[in-house]
Amino acid sequence: MANVLPADVLPADATPVLAVEGLRKSFGTNEVLKGIDLKVGAGERIAILGSSGSGKSTFLRCINFMETPSAGRIALDGTPIGTEGRNGALTAKSGELRRLRTRVGMIFQQFNLFPHMSVLENVMEGPVTVKGLPKAEARAKAQDYLKRVGLAEKADQYPQRLSGGQQQRVAIARALAMEPEILLFDEPTSSLDPELVGEVLDVILGLSREGRTMLLVTHELGFAYHFATRVLFLHEGRIHEQGTPDEVLKNPREERTQAFLHRFSAFHF
Repeated sequence: MANVLPADVLPADATPVLAVEGLRKSFGTNEVLKGIDLKVGAGERIAILGSSGSGKSTFLRCINFMETPSAGRIALDGTPIGTEGRNGALTAKSGELRRLRTRVGMIFQQFNLFPHMSVLENVMEGPVTVKGLPKAEARAKAQDYLKRVGLAEKADQYPQRLSGGQQQRVAIARALAMEPEILLFDEPTSSLDPELVGEVLDVILGLSREGRTMLLVTHELGFAYHFATRVLFLHEGRIHEQGTPDEVLKNPREERTQAFLHRFSAFHF
């Protein structure tokens, strides 16, 4: 795997694969994101931590325009996404959103699989309808990605016959089938029973070894330590602290980060 530099020390002539500047998001009078700046280098794996309501999921959803940013700029490989409207909000046309979502894949807390489609058909759907791939080619790719997440034998089954962990692995295969440049994970194990968490994390860890660019919102701190090249701690809509896993998870500087981490280590057995 290539050596990855944190985005704030990228060479001056290097273009980050993802750049976010002054990102804000409000829901009515509630400002959830209060000006986030982030540059992500190719191959970086960023774990995003924070208490409930800190803006973690909203941040990911704004990157993929699942939520419309109220202000700020987002660029992929130096190319801005969307245009600034009169009220400062970023807007993107449908064609631009379609191109964005082929380049930036997202895996949600809920699996959102089509119940009337088989596992194979779920994974094929995006490449066929969005990218216009011939069905035979899409089927071959879908079978390959299902094999990579350990579910080749489930191709002809329907989602309701699968466990939650299996359904989430199908969702990951579906995102991979679009062959995105960046993968966003929004707490992918939060809705799983504890005994199913490991199988999903194993798949994500395997993807990290491929040198993929990934942003992961998680409360699995041990996993974040082994997964990430950089850790962000969000608090009240801002990046409160960031650094290497050792710096943030073992030796946090900020009092609020320390308090957050203490809650996860207060009980041992």
